[in-house]
Amino acid sequence: MIRDTGKILRAKLAERRGMLVPGAANALAARVIEDLGFEAVYVSGAGVANTFWGMPDLGFVSLTEIAQHTATIREAVDIPVLVDADTGFGNALNVRHTVRALERAGADAIQLEDQTMPKKCGHFDNKSVISAEEMAGKIKAAVDARTSGDLLIIARTDALAVDGFDAAIERAQRYIEAGADVTFVEAPNNADEIRAIPLRLSVPQVVNIVVGGKTPVYAQEELAKMRYGLVLYANVALQGAIAGMQAALKHLKTNGRMDEASGMVASFAERQRLVKKPLFDELDRNYSERK
Repeated sequence: MIRDTGKILRAKLAERRGMLVPGAANALAARVIEDLGFEAVYVSGAGVANTFWGMPDLGFVSLTEIAQHTATIREAVDIPVLVDADTGFGNALNVRHTVRALERAGADAIQLEDQTMPKKCGHFDNKSVISAEEMAGKIKAAVDARTSGDLLIIARTDALAVDGFDAAIERAQRYIEAGADVTFVEAPNNADEIRAIPLRLSVPQVVNIVVGGKTPVYAQEELAKMRYGLVLYANVALQGAIAGMQAALKHLKTNGRMDEASGMVASFAERQRLVKKPLFDELDRNYSERK
């Protein structure tokens, strides 16, 4: 099967209309995102760490785990898949391997960041970054490693929290010169910074809205007017799921029973629809028929 999702994603980002992209930590979340009409899905490293290990985003997730989640999400949806590859899991040579592995798994875009290892969530305190020169080498390795020119390389810098806004912009510019298709200045914390980023950098930009994080929340329409390419809500689905699980389970604990009439859970039928049970029923009938 030939996919053109990378080409589609590249074209959508070039429009700089603030494409709204939620993150998913698993294939079912990705299926819900696609089902609701979103144009792309982001495989969140933080989401995988939180759901797969029940641990914070502190660099505990491996390339093997991210590649497996990417493959299952790619199988589950037809929309473009963007993948959070953290620091690339090592030096430039590791980045080369990471890009090849994630491209094979079905990534349409791979995000790499310039934090030191082990990395931290971009909205945590006390981050540190590698040199701009080392990160530029990683970006060059990523560009050289991809087998399709449609695979996007997204370069994220966390330098704003370490060295200030101008230094972060300078780094992003270095990464563009190294071949990054998209850049991502993480955790701007005021309106002036948010507005300045897409004006000062030539390629499409990502703005990451973390509910409860350091970046002020703007409506997608406002960010589109600022000419952002992508408005990322990496873990709003996860935070919503946590709230939903807590509410449903509290109801169960308090009442000792739960049914669909409570309105607190998706119906059994809806659950089966999302996992395409009718399709598998049809396949089962077709394969079981005697010719």
